[in-house]
Amino acid sequence: MTRYQLHVEVEELEEGGYLAVCQGPQGCHAEGETVAEAVANVEDVARVIIELCVEKGLPLPPALQNQVVPPVFRGELVVKVGG
Repeated sequence: MTRYQLHVEVEELEEGGYLAVCQGPQGCHAEGETVAEAVANVEDVARVIIELCVEKGLPLPPALQNQVVPPVFRGELVVKVGG
């Protein structure tokens, strides 16, 4: 199993829900009703894009080439407190 480290940004949508955008594979974004759902959905989208690249013999996006992925997940978290 090959692992890739992707940078994901999540923003709240005015109409409700969240949009997760993954920098790396072009067109890699997904929505969800919660932050967790948006992140899970964008993970699925990223996996499909990467699997298609490998299956079709297409090059991976430059951000994913020659990666050494640490065994620990790292991320940033913004916590909103109050109104």
